[in-house]
Amino acid sequence: MKILVIQQKMIGDVLTSTIIFSALRKNYPDDELHYLVNTPTLPIIKHYPNIDKVIHITPTIDKNPLQFYNFLKTIKNEKYDIVIDVYGKWSSNFITLFSKAKTRIGYYKWYTQQFYSHPVKRHKISKNNQGLAIENRLQLLEPICKTIPNVKPKIYLTPEEIKNAKNLLINFELNTSKPLYMISVLGSGDTKTYPFKYMASVIDTIVTSTGGNILFNYIPKQIEQATAIYNLCKPDTQKHIHLNIFGKSLREFIAITYHCTALIGNEGGAINMAKAINIPTFAIFSPWIDKNTWKIFEDETKNISVHLNEFKPEIFENTSIKNIKHNIENYYSQFSPNLFSKKLKTFLANLHQDV
Repeated sequence: MKILVIQQKMIGDVLTSTIIFSALRKNYPDDELHYLVNTPTLPIIKHYPNIDKVIHITPTIDKNPLQFYNFLKTIKNEKYDIVIDVYGKWSSNFITLFSKAKTRIGYYKWYTQQFYSHPVKRHKISKNNQGLAIENRLQLLEPICKTIPNVKPKIYLTPEEIKNAKNLLINFELNTSKPLYMISVLGSGDTKTYPFKYMASVIDTIVTSTGGNILFNYIPKQIEQATAIYNLCKPDTQKHIHLNIFGKSLREFIAITYHCTALIGNEGGAINMAKAINIPTFAIFSPWIDKNTWKIFEDETKNISVHLNEFKPEIFENTSIKNIKHNIENYYSQFSPNLFSKKLKTFLANLHQDV
């Protein structure tokens, strides 16, 4: 039997959906499991043991009607028995339908019954610390799995990748006797990026509290933004920041993070990747993002997050996600680091005790 899982989205979504393969392998140990993802997310699932074949769709295919139609024909020719559409958008709806699979599973919307044999309604309230992003994905397996084991997203680094990252840090002559913090200084977009002056204040607090070394998570084209945050930090803090050490690829970033004490900063793919290699995280949520969905496996000790709604719930009354996103600067301006500085210091102190 052949099973296809579709997740055409960003890194955090693709990583989180790998839990489906862990659960499927438990229930279907001898069957063929395929994963359809967007091309840029391929590094995140490299070496994943439970995926037999990866099918990737490029932006060109997704936007060109003729190429997309030809892509649909290749999916049909695979003759899948089961298709699980985690993405749940029009493109994946049609991929699911054209697969001609007998069992087609996806999230319920008013129009999706024509695409899926098993439309599944999402939970709106999390029942445990897994987070809705995990719980709702596992829900998709209920029509086809007898047992759904406890599973977590995981990234598989090779010993060579880990060793090369360690050598990189050694070559830059970092003081390894001090803790090392990776800072997710930039979100995936402006509406998911904590204000620069506030992020600088967070970094000041980390250095003052721990005396640790600081790395920034950024790519070369973001050097101006990373430098702007660096310049907003206190002079003493700047001495601890190593802007010239960064991952030149997604896999190299993950391998460097593997050697860090914790990853702190904007909630998003970097936070999810750190969790997937068992590195402690402190995430700052954008005001328009639903924390209940993405507070994955938080325990208020090793994995912690903060959201403006926890401190000023009144400003979230009688409004919508669209309105919050449209007025994101106003909401972010009210999300001062002072609101959660005590929680951050406690997180850092707990890490020190575990060393």
